[in-house]
Amino acid sequence: MSTEMTNVNPESAGADVFDRFYGVIPAGGVGTRLWPLSRAAAPKFLHDLTGSGSTLIRATYDRLAPLSDDRVMVVTGLLHRSAVLAQLPEIQQENLVLENEPKDSAAAIGLAAAILYQRDPSIIMGSFAADQVITPVEVFQETVREAIHTAAQGYIVTIGIHPTHPSTGFGYIKAGEPLEIEGAPSAHAVVEFVEKPSEDTARGYLRSGNYSWNAGMFVAPVALMLKHLLENEPELHAGLMEIAEAWDTENRREVVLRVWPTLPKTAIDYAVAEPAAAAGDVAMIPGIFSWDDVGDFAAIGRLNPAAENSELTVMGDGARVYSEDASGIVVSDTKRVIALIGIEDVVIVDTPDALLVTTKDHAQEVKKAVEHLKASGDTDVL
Repeated sequence: MSTEMTNVNPESAGADVFDRFYGVIPAGGVGTRLWPLSRAAAPKFLHDLTGSGSTLIRATYDRLAPLSDDRVMVVTGLLHRSAVLAQLPEIQQENLVLENEPKDSAAAIGLAAAILYQRDPSIIMGSFAADQVITPVEVFQETVREAIHTAAQGYIVTIGIHPTHPSTGFGYIKAGEPLEIEGAPSAHAVVEFVEKPSEDTARGYLRSGNYSWNAGMFVAPVALMLKHLLENEPELHAGLMEIAEAWDTENRREVVLRVWPTLPKTAIDYAVAEPAAAAGDVAMIPGIFSWDDVGDFAAIGRLNPAAENSELTVMGDGARVYSEDASGIVVSDTKRVIALIGIEDVVIVDTPDALLVTTKDHAQEVKKAVEHLKASGDTDVL
């Protein structure tokens, strides 16, 4: 089956539109800024980083389940199959898509779209990363409902996060005119996606009130996603469609092993979102909820407040920490006693084979240590 001749027809946003909604959870990336807690074999989405008792991927699934019932697909690495199934035992085997090697977000999300298109070309998919923290859940779900109504009218819909500070670490979305879609009163056209800005530029974005953070959340008809992928990345589109056509057959393994390694690596923003916005096919629903991508240990400190009468956040079962006039965060996976005296905004992560000591201000630079270790051949701790 090919998407080349598929017409992407807007449909009225009736009750049945929700029956066509399918949640997709891309669960990739190592989270190198959270090393040595997050590693290739146990990336951050497999951890409880909020103290809630739920891992990030479990929380993501639970947010989507009320919207999609059991219609949830997870795209993750072959290495993580057992861990994902242990955390999501209800996931249907046919909806666990395993990558032999990482190929970036366009391949991961595009393959999910292609497989779902083969099963039902009328499906509306919603892609939500496995490593985000969102509250309150009810507000998120209502936002997604608006996005589904909007997608049913023939749009790729992104959920823009209200910026709380002039971040230089996120891309931004510039909103245009209201779209006046029934069931989606806050839907706006998207003028453009913009790259991570300088701090001065980010301040200007906040002053204008027209910009939101790009959290990489997309809700769209699968046929429309594939149409733009075909137009902008025809080689990637062809490979994904070949895999998708074999996915629910006995030829899956042979085709995946042959085609997947040949696919180009690119991000979904470049392959689909940005060119679709230029074509007028992208809409945005503002997400008026708390959102964090848990990008570094400073984020974990924000999400896990210190105990009363303390300025130190301590995480880890049985962590043995003594502090005097100290602040920051300690994550311990050992029984070693850690004593902190007269030190501010420290970050300490203690694991059996690696110890990280830095500060919250330098938390983003942990990635450099991982790059150095990889270059020096110390891959046993990655």
